Amino acid sequence: MPSYNKTFAAKLRSCSLRALLCLALVVPVLLLSAPAFAQRGHRPTIDDRVKVLARSLELNEAQKVAVKKILEQRQQETLRIRLDSSISGGTRIERFRALQDHTVEQIRAVLNDEQKKKYDPLAVRRVGPAPDQKSVEDWLKVTNPK
Repeated sequence: MPSYNKTFAAKLRSCSLRALLCLALVVPVLLLSAPAFAQRGHRPTIDDRVKVLARSLELNEAQKVAVKKILEQRQQETLRIRLDSSISGGTRIERFRALQDHTVEQIRAVLNDEQKKKYDPLAVRRVGPAPDQKSVEDWLKVTNPK
């Protein structure tokens, strides 16, 4: 039985890390695109994301082209990270976060000062948990005592 519990805990940890990763990568995009796609019921494409950003930030044509190129590069790098079986789950999450940070920096570089004020997709990360809120790590420690 103990090996079953360890296997289950490892799978649970893996799923939890994937869920956190998805949230970290998807929440900023969803916050910007939710109203535009709620009615359509499909996954937004890069062109859809560019349209949402163009509308919310009032991008000019050159900025739209630059943002689209940045998002295409991010998509390629995301796929490369996902398919790299040589990296662990924790390292994969770190690389996805670094990629998201880099993407935000690249997009901010093509924005003017007024647009930069409106564009802050990483604000979600800066909001701390409630004082009594347990982290995923706390939960994993309880479910997998050593």
